Amino acid sequence: MNKTPPKEKSESSVKDVDWSDFRDHIATAERDGRRKWIYPRKVSGRFFRWRTWFSWLLLAIMFAGPFITINGNPLLLMNIVERKFVVLGQIFWPQDMIIFAIAALVGLTSIVIFTAAFGRVWCGWACPQTVMMEMVFRKIEYLIEGDAHQQRALNKAPWDAGKILKKILKHAVFYALSFLVGNVLLSYIIGWQALCQIITDLPAHHLTGLSFMIGFSLLFYGIFARFREQACTFICPYGRFQSVLLDENSIVVAYDHKRGEKRGPLKHQQKFGERRFEGFGDCVACNQCVAVCPTGIDIRDGTQMECVHCTACMDACDNVMTKVGSPLGLIRYASLNGIERGERLRVTPRLIGYCVVLIALVSLLAGMIFTRADVEVTVLRAPGSMFQKMDDGHFSNLYTVRIINKTSRELPVELKLESPAGSLQVMGDRLVVPPQKLLENSLLVEIDPAAMRSGTTPVVVGVYAGGKKLQTLKTAFIGPRN
Repeated sequence: MNKTPPKEKSESSVKDVDWSDFRDHIATAERDGRRKWIYPRKVSGRFFRWRTWFSWLLLAIMFAGPFITINGNPLLLMNIVERKFVVLGQIFWPQDMIIFAIAALVGLTSIVIFTAAFGRVWCGWACPQTVMMEMVFRKIEYLIEGDAHQQRALNKAPWDAGKILKKILKHAVFYALSFLVGNVLLSYIIGWQALCQIITDLPAHHLTGLSFMIGFSLLFYGIFARFREQACTFICPYGRFQSVLLDENSIVVAYDHKRGEKRGPLKHQQKFGERRFEGFGDCVACNQCVAVCPTGIDIRDGTQMECVHCTACMDACDNVMTKVGSPLGLIRYASLNGIERGERLRVTPRLIGYCVVLIALVSLLAGMIFTRADVEVTVLRAPGSMFQKMDDGHFSNLYTVRIINKTSRELPVELKLESPAGSLQVMGDRLVVPPQKLLENSLLVEIDPAAMRSGTTPVVVGVYAGGKKLQTLKTAFIGPRN
């Protein structure tokens, strides 16, 4: 029995691919499997201007964030090493992990609602990858190497002095920017004060911090200089969520096929009325929407996972429609029902259900944040210790107290025995917990035998600061069995 060699099978499978159908291949791959480098053309238009202004705002917040403080605390700090997290000036510790879990659910539900209603608007307008790539690194590339056709020509040209100079300059600027971005990210982890100390001190004293700094820089350089759109199409899972989150009422970047088909070039001095009489639509097959797409797709094929809703195709199409005298909006924000039936965005039962879940989670999160105590106190019996009988006939137990001060100020804490009748004595000085620190001490609790139970007696201890009760603790008092 003859078998087809593996090589022949591979060649046959490649030939069977319908390269005219976008579902049979990806836009960033050549027919032999190699990566197809994307050269998006410069884009201009109203949406690009709005995105540029919004990106400037986001970049200003990102670079200024480490230096903004609220009540003496950073705006945002994710110190994984010390397990200390600051969000909007509020300090959170590992003991507040349930709050982080609820906050993560709030964020996930918000993404689900926003995507179900408006698609991947986040990706095109606010995602750090898109903002940095399209509004910073891409513009620098245009400035040094020129527009898309000039970049193609430069990459195909032989390595002469001009090409070498441009490539060295571009990648040097890319790495410098990546180094800056890496330092900003590191300041969100360790704080800008610690980062300044690493920068100004001898490198040998901060090898770990220096290693992280170089690592972040190389990571960002690789993403923005080489990986680029593949971070959105291969790594980020958000695009794959669309298949379960989008429906026919979701607003996406859409091509109006009813108005645009069938496609055909505009003949010289031909009017659109004549085109429609010949069966053509408004799309003049200029392919400008494909030329400006940063992921290389054709939006006229319909909603695709690679589309990040950057609106570049909308601006490019609007510019062409203006030149040929046709109404704007051939490619626009619209839903499938909006294209097919002319319907506006409407609130569906699914969106209502998502909103109900989100409101419940936000209410729970707000309640947990506003009722969160400034201190976390734990009282446990000292390991290995037995009860003692005092000279006055009372019995005593030794406890260990752990107090975590979650605030950024010094906090004096007072412990009171609330039940049963007896006394509580703190060993050593009074309890004054330094800001954002842990304090451990020992307690001696004495109880009158008349208030004790046989074996184990429940004990209630109140935690006070400034005359205000912060927490109620329950523990066990061990005594003799009657």
